Amino acid sequence: MSDTQTNETIGLRMTRQLPASPEAVFDAYTDAERQKIWFSILDEEPGIVEIEVDLRVGGTQKAVWGPDRDTLFTEVQTFLEIDRPHRLVTESTGSDPSGQEMTTHIEVTFDAVDGGTLMTVVQTGFPTPEIRDFFETMAWVGAFDRIEAYLTRV
Repeated sequence: MSDTQTNETIGLRMTRQLPASPEAVFDAYTDAERQKIWFSILDEEPGIVEIEVDLRVGGTQKAVWGPDRDTLFTEVQTFLEIDRPHRLVTESTGSDPSGQEMTTHIEVTFDAVDGGTLMTVVQTGFPTPEIRDFFETMAWVGAFDRIEAYLTRV
């Protein structure tokens, strides 16, 4: 995307083929107890992971995580559309340990392919291309890696 676009259009699209059914991937992505496992499944040192989910249109998911109480990230997603196990749309407001906040729009689809699921994430509304690039190269890659590790171990 061009750096001259407005933040409403600064976005990313990522996909990962995962080794489970759309139902299993959707549930791993949206269930608080499953998320608590995969959020830290690849960490060498246990950190803090607190997740609450009210999975209904208008409900929220609140996640708080980090290596310690002084370094916490927070994300609150409001569910705008839920079509289990095919599609999930949220508005996400997150903050880093410094308190810097941003709100983005996230659409996730779960398509059955070749005995697994193609999970596609489209996230828009990044304030800068640099923040988008971080989410594209680090945040979502890490989330996909963790979900895949969870799915292969259950």
